Amino acid sequence: MSDAAQVPLILASASPRRLALLQQIGIDPRHLIPADLDETPQRGETPRALAVRLARLKAKAVRDQADGQADLAPCVVLAADTVVAVGRRILPKAETIDQAEACLGLLSGRGHRVYTGLAVALPGGGLRHKIVETRVRFKKLSRQEGDDYLASGEWRGKAGGYAIQGLAGAFVVKLVGSYPNVVGLPLYETMSLLSSAGIDVRTLWRDPLHLPA
Repeated sequence: MSDAAQVPLILASASPRRLALLQQIGIDPRHLIPADLDETPQRGETPRALAVRLARLKAKAVRDQADGQADLAPCVVLAADTVVAVGRRILPKAETIDQAEACLGLLSGRGHRVYTGLAVALPGGGLRHKIVETRVRFKKLSRQEGDDYLASGEWRGKAGGYAIQGLAGAFVVKLVGSYPNVVGLPLYETMSLLSSAGIDVRTLWRDPLHLPA
């Protein structure tokens, strides 16, 4: 995208998936600044509450950072946090093969929910948020399917140990709700939240030069 297509937006994430989803709807953030936070759930915290809390904290932390730097302010900050849960059990972002195997065991043959908290922090202190929920069901995995997926390494760093846009898409037998929410950024709700913050995404659509190839 050209510089003219950029909006005064900071994406509080280093996720290439979230960036690609934003670019899909014609938005190229001016800056990518991940927030460094402790993402450990609080005692008794529900998956929904965790996703909202972390999204809000990320947005506020990066907005506070931007406010202190002349080359960043004033900007709108968009943050998101995705949580995968089976019932009230929050699945980790798998970093070890044991964690990934445990996640697959919980997901196999069951329904689970994917929550993404969205938050937009405005210059001057305003903060708005949304929560989006998608229901997903996996097929019952055979031992060989599980072993082959674990061998792929694709699970590493993924909430719930899988990425629906990758190999694990072959395991999904049912999805109710937003597909991009499971990837990491629900587009309809993101566009709505940014519009409420004064970023009119659709104005970028009128110039084909500003759209992704």
